[in-house]
Amino acid sequence: MEIKPLKLDDIEVKLPIIQGGMGIGVSREKLAAAVSNAGGIGVLSGAQIGYDEEDFYKNPFKANVRALKKHITEAKKNIKNGILGINFMVAQRYYDEYVKEAVDSGIDIIISGAGLPIKLPKLVEGTKVKIAPIVSSARALKLILKSWDKKYKTTADMVVVEGPKAGGHLGFSVEDIEKDIDFDGILLEVMNEVKAYEEKYHKHIPIIAAGGISNGYDIAKYLKLGVDGVQIATRFVTTQECDAHMNYKQKYIEAKKEDVTLVKSPVGLPGRALNNNFVKRLNNQERIVDDKCHLCISSCNPKEIPFCISKVLIDAVKGNADEGLMFCGEKAYLAKEITTVQEVMDELVEQIKEV
Repeated sequence: MEIKPLKLDDIEVKLPIIQGGMGIGVSREKLAAAVSNAGGIGVLSGAQIGYDEEDFYKNPFKANVRALKKHITEAKKNIKNGILGINFMVAQRYYDEYVKEAVDSGIDIIISGAGLPIKLPKLVEGTKVKIAPIVSSARALKLILKSWDKKYKTTADMVVVEGPKAGGHLGFSVEDIEKDIDFDGILLEVMNEVKAYEEKYHKHIPIIAAGGISNGYDIAKYLKLGVDGVQIATRFVTTQECDAHMNYKQKYIEAKKEDVTLVKSPVGLPGRALNNNFVKRLNNQERIVDDKCHLCISSCNPKEIPFCISKVLIDAVKGNADEGLMFCGEKAYLAKEITTVQEVMDELVEQIKEV
């Protein structure tokens, strides 16, 4: 199968492969730069990116702003000929401020989900930064594009459609996830939804399939369906360049199919993660909170949550993998060894061409 480049208006990306943002700290400048250098789009996670700054526990906002500039600058310096993206959750506190800092620091594209990024066009107004909402339904996309068109006279540069097999927070109910959802049908509905805006704004809006995509055969299937590219996250965790601790990566390698499970996040959404001692404690109704709020999720009430999501994600990425939360895609158990980003990309390309 022929592999066509991914085009975002005036930008052309050699391979239609986007590395999904993984937080906290799993995809920072090393991983993102490596994916961009290998021909795809590397993506930083904007969730608590300053978790290892000295003053993070005293002033997480200040630490995160500083870290955004540092990691974007470092990644851009190491990218030879590619573009850099960042993923921000709409649900995180200081969303506006973080987006503006990323724009000022030279980011190329902002990918945003975990809520409707209604204000995103205003935050990048007057710049060349591309914007891409993450949605799990045509209905959500319709609300976003209608609002952007009416309020800001603009539209999306790209749309990421995340299915029920993805890792991390999912835009589906537990009941929906357990059903055999017609993800292909959702993609076709989304492709149909953007047509009017493509005509109005005289541009093509690339559609990106995401969730449970682990090899080139999966990619080829979606490209044949008509999407422009795919987003892959889990496959890049077990690479040398992934920014997580080696203990984190090793848990993926050791995982069996039955170790991939669902957890209920404090933000009110189900999430897919690896089963470990933390998940067992959570299932036993144990409260796992921190003694200080890290100002991560805008709707969070520390007195009511079953666990502090920042604490357990930070514990995991720092290496305490059995006591932390390890988000993963449905096929995380397929990881067998530590490899490199370039080797992963070469294998994906070879498999696509075989189809």
